[in-house]
Amino acid sequence: MKLSDPIDLVLKSKEENRVLWVAPDQSVYEAIEKMAEHGIGALLVISNDKLVGILSERDYARKVILMGHSSRETLVRQIMTSPVVFVSPQRTVDECMAIMTKHHFRHLPVVQDDTVVGVISLGDLVKWIISGQAQTIQELEVYITGAYPG
Repeated sequence: MKLSDPIDLVLKSKEENRVLWVAPDQSVYEAIEKMAEHGIGALLVISNDKLVGILSERDYARKVILMGHSSRETLVRQIMTSPVVFVSPQRTVDECMAIMTKHHFRHLPVVQDDTVVGVISLGDLVKWIISGQAQTIQELEVYITGAYPG
């Protein structure tokens, strides 16, 4: 569990690597309802099997609530972020962290051959890094104390 690991290892380690999405012509209300149901902060926007946008809680707060619009009357395509920044499964954990930090977002779609294979959240990356550090600390403690497995 290193910063140089490919992001597909992180996807494989997730308990559920499901791709949740909405269509661009669905209402924002339906999208927010789906986010709440699944306890997530963003949904991919897919049309004709193609990734066309991403909708986050931040989009909702800034483009619906603060603008005084109705979530039941506003369509996802009106407030989604597009084009979408995405990565291939071969990109590394540290590259993905850098991309997310640079663009100030917390969700990053992973796409291979024009197909979405998963979504990585900032929380997924932090969990990966912390697990790697815990493993390193444990190995160092074994080394220092001389308690080699054997």
